[in-house]
Amino acid sequence: MDPVDALLEIASLLERERASRYRAKAFRQAAATFQDLPDDITADPTRLRAAKGIGESTFAVIRQAQAGQVPDYLVELRGDVEPERVSALRAKLRGDLHAHTDWSDGTTPISVMAAAARAQGHEYQAITDHSPRLRVARGLSAERLREQIPLVRAESGEGFTLLAGIEVDILEDGALDQEDALLAELDIVVASVHSKLRMDARPMTARMIAAVSHPRVNVLGHCTGRLVQGDRGTRPPSAFDAAAVFAACAENGVAVEINSRPERQDPPDELIAIALEAGCLFSIDSDAHAPGQLSLLDHGAERAERAGVPVSRIVTTWGLERLLAWAG
Repeated sequence: MDPVDALLEIASLLERERASRYRAKAFRQAAATFQDLPDDITADPTRLRAAKGIGESTFAVIRQAQAGQVPDYLVELRGDVEPERVSALRAKLRGDLHAHTDWSDGTTPISVMAAAARAQGHEYQAITDHSPRLRVARGLSAERLREQIPLVRAESGEGFTLLAGIEVDILEDGALDQEDALLAELDIVVASVHSKLRMDARPMTARMIAAVSHPRVNVLGHCTGRLVQGDRGTRPPSAFDAAAVFAACAENGVAVEINSRPERQDPPDELIAIALEAGCLFSIDSDAHAPGQLSLLDHGAERAERAGVPVSRIVTTWGLERLLAWAG
């Protein structure tokens, strides 16, 4: 087995399972290091082990791969990691409108996320790093976002388009945490609540309605903010008038995100039903913070299929031209 392929597959499997970001990053770093080493070092175990970026675990994987074996650690992970969930809807998804890079709280550069999206068979992928208010996630100032936009678009080509976007914070008064003129330059705007999640239902409802009524917003991200499992613990959903918020989404052509992260499962099934009744569009997104998490779309697709969401109302099943006409 090729050592680089083994290291990268291990990294992807760790990412999909939301394991320690540092562990997954170590395997990606080892793959990059190994690729750049001259043959005389990769063939010499002593010098290889001494190379910066090659640790004990990654060295063991490389040596077993060089010996023609599937590394033990990879065999173990393949057995432990939950397989992708098969649904008819998953095959109809053509892209993903919510993903992060190391410009904010993702783990890898733009180019690596673009390559992973291509490998998933996506026709398009939006890069939606956080906005400045979310300092803990290294949210992008207006200056940094302007710097990022051309770098994102430069990754497009050969039947694949990387869309410039943002996951913009919805502030307490419903305003958006970025300059309107800059939002107008983007292909996709996902608006999400990340602060004051426990505010009373009435002001939270007004906050969300104001945001989805903004002409630049395309997607309402993980609308309840809940966490149902995982290392971050659990968190109850925000309280708001779902019928009113989803009616505003439908009126303004804003898609309700079906967030594919297993720890979120957001919106809950009962809210998906309310959004369906309101006539909403939907966007099935990975909210990936690492390349291996792009495959989490299978979770969102399974939930949407089970909830009876019509394919025609899922914007991420649309072709690029139709998607951009809607988002524009």
